[in-house]
Amino acid sequence: MTFSLLLRDPETGEFGSAISSSSPAVAARCVNLADGVGGAHSQNVTDPRLGVMLLDKLKAGHSASAAIAAVTESADPETIQFRQLLTIDAAGETAVYSGPRALGTFGASQRKNAVAAGNMLASLEVLEALVDAALAATGPIERRLIAGMRAAVAAGGEEGPLHSAGLAVVGDAGWRVTDLRVDWADDDPVEALAELTELWLPQRDDYVTRGRDPRSAPSYGVPGDD
Repeated sequence: MTFSLLLRDPETGEFGSAISSSSPAVAARCVNLADGVGGAHSQNVTDPRLGVMLLDKLKAGHSASAAIAAVTESADPETIQFRQLLTIDAAGETAVYSGPRALGTFGASQRKNAVAAGNMLASLEVLEALVDAALAATGPIERRLIAGMRAAVAAGGEEGPLHSAGLAVVGDAGWRVTDLRVDWADDDPVEALAELTELWLPQRDDYVTRGRDPRSAPSYGVPGDD
């Protein structure tokens, strides 16, 4: 009941994640990112622990494919059949595992610096559209992630209605420089996420400055913010 994208910007070294689902708060369970390391998603009857394990493997120096192999081989052989896992590593290489008991129409699309996967899809063309649009887009990685998600929705998205979406980005700050979520929307959470992204982007780098050196942080004119 989910489609998602992991993206690497080879120029900035940033990693980004975008995800949408029919279930609430999908980004809270599925997304794992680390500066300079890569990213991992655990989805489809989600076990959030698997995403953490994948990211730990990447941090330990495993490639994307080696991380997937290590986690799936050590998992319970019955329950891993329900899972869908995807990773991207520091070199932009990608890997995917889709268990045979994943839901509905499921699959993946992999390119250098981008990987998408989904289940309960209208068609596998959704994933191709997702990756193609994200790689063709320009501007900040957040906008490229949104471009991909919009293309996925236009290509048919899920078989059922979408209700939640999330977007996250890491660079070299030591935390997620973007971490936005629409945990429930009756209609079009991807567009709601796009609007939230445009509200956030002009302030993103200022909040990094605030975290690193509050003495040089800009004021936004709120009460007490001199």
